Amino acid sequence: MKKKKIVTRTLIILVAALFIYAYAIHPLVANRHTTAAVDDIEKQKPVGPTFNADSAYSFCEEQCAFGPRTMNSQAHEQCRQWIVSKFRQYGLCVSQQQATLTGYDGTPLHATNIIASYKPEAPQRIIIAAHWDSRPWADNDPDEANWHKPVLAANDGASGVAVMIELARLLATDSQQPTADSQQPAAASLPGIDFICFDAEDWGTPQWSDLQDDPQSWALGAQYWARQAAGSLQPTAMYGILLDMVGGEGAHFYQEQFSKHYASKIVRKIWKAADIAGKGSFFPKRDGGAVTDDHVPMNQVANIPTVDIIAYHPDCPQSSFGPTWHTVNDTMEHIDRNTLAAVGQTLIQVIYSE
Repeated sequence: MKKKKIVTRTLIILVAALFIYAYAIHPLVANRHTTAAVDDIEKQKPVGPTFNADSAYSFCEEQCAFGPRTMNSQAHEQCRQWIVSKFRQYGLCVSQQQATLTGYDGTPLHATNIIASYKPEAPQRIIIAAHWDSRPWADNDPDEANWHKPVLAANDGASGVAVMIELARLLATDSQQPTADSQQPAAASLPGIDFICFDAEDWGTPQWSDLQDDPQSWALGAQYWARQAAGSLQPTAMYGILLDMVGGEGAHFYQEQFSKHYASKIVRKIWKAADIAGKGSFFPKRDGGAVTDDHVPMNQVANIPTVDIIAYHPDCPQSSFGPTWHTVNDTMEHIDRNTLAAVGQTLIQVIYSE
């Protein structure tokens, strides 16, 4: 799935040599560009309300209280009702896109994509999305005895939904308050936002299966949604932001490769917003991997430029997604409020800068 660019070694060496030569002859030019970029960020101020990490943490905890939200389970149904009720509590218009999808092994999956719209009448819209189902198998656990156990999915699922619900709560609160500072844009001027909770993301082929891993076995709910969106006469969103594993300890969010390929301008917008919001240390301007995730059908099928904010651990021997990914240790004990705050405040900066 990874996109590759073919560049000759000679061309790489030539470009590198020219850059080094230019810098050696004109070091002030490089310094001037760096200084200008820093000055540009410093001139812009954080906007919007303060993201409440404690509140987001509690929303993550409430999802986990149902147990693993695996497809076709009672916990899955209970959590669906809870998510719908929370978005409605904060005044959003909620619709549910139901479908019976087919798992990698032929299992019928009773899936529901939950779509909660803030300012549904607004013509200009942004999508913020995350998946809400749990991985049925801890197939990356270091203990083979756990490979067929379900994952609680505190980080890989619940954290993204928790951030979205907290954003909805803040937007609802801010909509009721007059703007005291003329420098702060009023909520009335914000674009519409569609919070989408994708289902059946994590039913992809398990590592212990005899079947070859099929990329199409992942992100089933997003694939279904994207097909419907592509055939709709409704106007599409300006862009989308996908949240995946946004609450883990020690998380950093590198720039994912499909995101850079399809939505490079939005990548720059988000990482710049992180700097302005004071959360730049969580968003290094470095390349991450190319990830098969819900944003792929959003980009390729629905044609909505979408960025995946996803944790990347380049030095983790167990997985580049971190030590708890698809293990029985993906629990609340490994959720960090600082990580939730970094992602949440960055999104506030993006939304209120539109």
